[in-house]
Amino acid sequence: MKRLAILVALAAALAAFVHFDVAHMLTLANLKAQQGSIDAAYHASPVQVAGLFVLLYVVLTAISFPGAAILTLAAGAIFGLGMGLVLSSFASTIGATLSFLSSRYLFRDAVQKRFGDRLKALNAGVERDGAFYLFSLRLVPIFPFFMINLAMGLTPIRVWTFFWVSQLGMLLGTAVYVNAGTRLAEISSLRDVASPALLASFAALGLLPWAGKAIMGAIRRRRIYARFTRPRRYDRNMVVIGAGAAGLVTSIIGATVKAKVTLVEAHKMGGDCLNYGCVPSKALIKSARVADQIRHAGAFGIAGGEPEVDFRAVMARVRDVITAIEPHDSVERYTGLGVDVVQGYARIVDPWRVEIARNDGTTQILTTRSIVIAAGGEPVVPPLPGIEQSGYLTSDTLWDAFANLDRVPERIVVLGGGAIGCELAQALARLGGKVTQVEMTDRVLASEDDEVSDLAKAALEGSGIEVLTGHKALRIDGAAQGRRIVVEGPQGERAIAFDALIVAVGRKARLTGYGLEELGIATERTVVTDEYLATEFPNIFAAGDVAGPFQFTHTASHQAWYAAVNALFGQFRKFKADYRVIPRTTYIDPEVARVGLNEREAKAQGIPYEVTTYHLDHFERAIMEGATTGFVKVLSVPGKDRILGVTIVGEHAGELIGEYVLAMKHELGLKKIMSTIHAYPTMIEANKFAAGEWRRAHAPQGLLRFVERYHAWRRG
Repeated sequence: MKRLAILVALAAALAAFVHFDVAHMLTLANLKAQQGSIDAAYHASPVQVAGLFVLLYVVLTAISFPGAAILTLAAGAIFGLGMGLVLSSFASTIGATLSFLSSRYLFRDAVQKRFGDRLKALNAGVERDGAFYLFSLRLVPIFPFFMINLAMGLTPIRVWTFFWVSQLGMLLGTAVYVNAGTRLAEISSLRDVASPALLASFAALGLLPWAGKAIMGAIRRRRIYARFTRPRRYDRNMVVIGAGAAGLVTSIIGATVKAKVTLVEAHKMGGDCLNYGCVPSKALIKSARVADQIRHAGAFGIAGGEPEVDFRAVMARVRDVITAIEPHDSVERYTGLGVDVVQGYARIVDPWRVEIARNDGTTQILTTRSIVIAAGGEPVVPPLPGIEQSGYLTSDTLWDAFANLDRVPERIVVLGGGAIGCELAQALARLGGKVTQVEMTDRVLASEDDEVSDLAKAALEGSGIEVLTGHKALRIDGAAQGRRIVVEGPQGERAIAFDALIVAVGRKARLTGYGLEELGIATERTVVTDEYLATEFPNIFAAGDVAGPFQFTHTASHQAWYAAVNALFGQFRKFKADYRVIPRTTYIDPEVARVGLNEREAKAQGIPYEVTTYHLDHFERAIMEGATTGFVKVLSVPGKDRILGVTIVGEHAGELIGEYVLAMKHELGLKKIMSTIHAYPTMIEANKFAAGEWRRAHAPQGLLRFVERYHAWRRG
């Protein structure tokens, strides 16, 4: 009702202005013709005329009606330069603020809901530099002020900031018009006031805030670099520290554009993903899945039973998979592609120098234009009493520890209910281990929606795992009967004996050992970077796990492009890292894949949404495969087919999510997915059926009733 009242008031004001032909009155010719009578009225009643002038100016500006230039001339003609400037300046600012508030109250919520994702960067820029934007626009009269008022109302700029910046920014232009009004007889056209030369001068003046900001940035950079000596020449265009996903992609991009790049790796090429993470874990999961298929082969009419697991052979296959993929990330391949690969420990000496303690015992110092830190991450080990003496394993160390075992350890405790913990727990249980999984929170996969966590827990328990959610690890004891971890849950303390303890409570960025502390580069949980992935030193960047906010191989590779391009070409143009559409998959059985928002996040952020869920037990290909556990769950804008997020639980969910990633990236809605032909029978058809569920829920019932009557009429 309030919005309606504002719209009615605006419409009434516009109607009144049109009815009384205010546009005709607000012309230069009419102002000159009426100047004598206006002067007489002002001398007879100065306060009333001044008040009426301010009111007219405020209302006219508030409803975005043209004519402010004529009123500003009138201010000079009637009141003189001093009083005219004061009255017109404050009246224009008050009116502009009312227009700004009307736009904000009427339209901002709708615009932000509709275009929120696309406006995030703009909103962040306005929150940070809104005063600069507005001041520049106010100084350049070629931009219609009423459009500026309405547009800024849609942004998060503060009302007080809008008011004082508008007051200051419009002051000079207002003074020019008021001063011209004091010589009204000499003016034959508004072009006499706002000449092209004057407009060009104002445009140049509008650049002053940005020039000032650039100068302040240069001063800041000079201060940061002041204690260091810049080289006269550089050995390299870029030095990259770390040869994981981020470092490999960064270096190859640099070499592709013919930059001279050195990639430094202290240990194994390929980083965590190849040697300890994605590759070995998925190879292990495949073997475990085959074992489980043998165990349940009877459901498909094939004689099955308990599989005979040769664990030594399983681990040998894991090593073979790594060996098969290693050439993709090898020193030889990257050297052949033009990258100077150095194996050794890198330490940043100053913003342009990197010291490398090479594995062959020599030391090398390279000067470089830019540095990219891609040092990766490492497992978090909680400070539990007794943990250092427990022989604990992590996702990094278990591969060597298990490599020569003939059978999987009999009693395994997995500490942690996140993606890594769940994947390892299920795989080892399927390979014959008696696994107990301990999670401190009340759910596994705690970042997912409740039904996803519940389904994941059921799947883990179905694999024979004892899942203890809501249990906190207290300490690790050594006893005559073996090692035990003591946990506390709803029923009190409990001691669990183990032969292998796997700590999987998360990963953290590697922040020590390569010079960040000595250089003073800010770190929190990660290396602190700006939106361009630069540290406080504009030529030092970070990418991958060490930079956050995600710890996925695909986001590390994604960030690498921004780090490389900004490091090599940032003097011309810089690109902000884009995190709008980031998929993720947890490789338990059934898989859990997600892109965008889920319900927990949408509620936490106050984002309106509606849910469409398609359950796989209705799905023909899933029935054929015996894989009916799971669903496709889509969050969309209420009443619209624009996708906010998708969660898929089911076989091959990691592959199925790709279609939704593409749709969200390129802003394709559910109607587009539904109208796309999918081969039958394929699992990806589930995406189309989920879109169909949304379409049925939004069928035009009124039109369908009309069509029903039409068909009845056609039948006679």
